[in-house]
Amino acid sequence: MTPFGERLRALRAARGVTLKEMAAALQVSSAYLSALEHGHRGRPTDGLIHQICGYFGLIWDDAEALNRLAEISHPRVTIDTAGLSPSATRLAHQLARKIGILDEERLAALLSQLEDSPKKPE
Repeated sequence: MTPFGERLRALRAARGVTLKEMAAALQVSSAYLSALEHGHRGRPTDGLIHQICGYFGLIWDDAEALNRLAEISHPRVTIDTAGLSPSATRLAHQLARKIGILDEERLAALLSQLEDSPKKPE
């Protein structure tokens, strides 16, 4: 499941909406919505995200948050290490190989460490 899919499912559950009901309202298939929730489809279009926000009545911060989740929710990630150090390339490969076996505690620790790291100067 992707962060976007997790949020979408939570929104549906909080409002008691079934996948089928939401799909009909958005004029998409319930199979497509299910695939979005489970991370079997890529990022939804901006138009669909806008429709979802309208469907749930999300405004400002909540709509922006959903959009940010969609941006980081593509299930297939590519990491370009061209021009970076050998250590960066090694890290990318280790993460690709081992991400599936890391438990939630280790994932959370790594994510926290990466999110707390300094930003790259622009």
